[in-house]
Amino acid sequence: MLDLEVVPERSLGNEQWEFTLGMPLSQAVAILQKHCRIIKNVQVLYSEQSPLSHDLILNLTQDGIKLLFDAFNQRLKVIEVYDLTKVKLKYCGVHFNSQAIAPTIEQIDQSFGATHPGVYNSAEQLFHLNFRGLSFSFQLDSWTEAPKYEPNFAHGLASLQIPHGATVKRMYIYSGNSLQDTKAPVMPLSCFLGNVYAESIDVLRDGTGPSGLRLRLLAAGCGPGLLADAKMRVFERSVYFGDSCQDVLSMLGSPHKVFYKSEDKMKIHSPSPHKQVPAKCNDYFFNYFTLGVDILFDANTHKVKKFVLHTNYPGHYNFNIYHRCEFKIPLAIKKENADGQTETCTTYSKWDNIQELLGHPVEKPVVLHRSSSPNNTNPFGSTFCFGLQRMIFEIMQNNHIASVTLYGPPRPGAHLKTAELP
Repeated sequence: MLDLEVVPERSLGNEQWEFTLGMPLSQAVAILQKHCRIIKNVQVLYSEQSPLSHDLILNLTQDGIKLLFDAFNQRLKVIEVYDLTKVKLKYCGVHFNSQAIAPTIEQIDQSFGATHPGVYNSAEQLFHLNFRGLSFSFQLDSWTEAPKYEPNFAHGLASLQIPHGATVKRMYIYSGNSLQDTKAPVMPLSCFLGNVYAESIDVLRDGTGPSGLRLRLLAAGCGPGLLADAKMRVFERSVYFGDSCQDVLSMLGSPHKVFYKSEDKMKIHSPSPHKQVPAKCNDYFFNYFTLGVDILFDANTHKVKKFVLHTNYPGHYNFNIYHRCEFKIPLAIKKENADGQTETCTTYSKWDNIQELLGHPVEKPVVLHRSSSPNNTNPFGSTFCFGLQRMIFEIMQNNHIASVTLYGPPRPGAHLKTAELP
């Protein structure tokens, strides 16, 4: 049985690990994978057709804990303990829930002190007792009638007419004063772990298509030798097609991984006559997992030839490998009354809406079926790749964008940085 420390408005954990509000999904999954012999039977719950309409949930069924992640930013929003018989809980080092100590209303009063009068929900038959960043729900189905009390006369927990011995059914840890209105906090400095994260990425474009990326980056900077002086740094960097490998390293730092392409599954769709001739050396990717970006370099020139932006939707083959890339892509509209007009495509745009703005793509989609080996099956099914304005949009079966691949201009030397414009 897990023995965990409760920190209101912050975290649930022990000396080995901690689930912290604002923590990105991938870090929570990494904790679960590392301690898989202790924390077993974990479920991932999400809406397959509408992944943005419901929170993404990690359900620790053996331990009675749910971790609720915001559907958009994929950071930890609420920690729910829904079965207190499966876990030991303590506050400031003192247990208030264990096999020997029942989490009664008297025990909560003793451990956490006085708070505002609670709220009774007759539909749920639950009595909610709220502290800042922490709520307890008491089961009242043994009562024959709803609790009756006057707030003017409620001077302490005992005066709220909660029956003696009523025990906690659920506990919630969240940010702020209201569980209903809570939002996932910004990522704590303790979660950066030396990595750089992208707050947003704007796709830059010239007259013909994308020309590069402008990244707004977040990092945990620190003062001279003192962790207490640590604070978040925000800065912007730009990378362009035709930039050298050294240019990208100086702008974004070292990648998490370098991947050398062994084959190009899209090469068969190229009109070039040399498409079947094997290359003498392989192009290579810089994988920036915390940015949600891959950058492809040409094997001969060592210059950028392709960017890949990942949305990290659940139900995709690459889910949880990359952090969600919060991109904005300007798309040129080619309609009768919209010359020179652009519309913005974001991480959350649906393909149907993009097609309505732009008109349907000329070519039919290419069906992409990912698998780790020829004998393995992909449980999530195929995706569809549409070509548009030197970009390939990979679309999932629920109509959401899985990834966007940006291609540079076909002619060498067409790269032009914004700073060089007259």
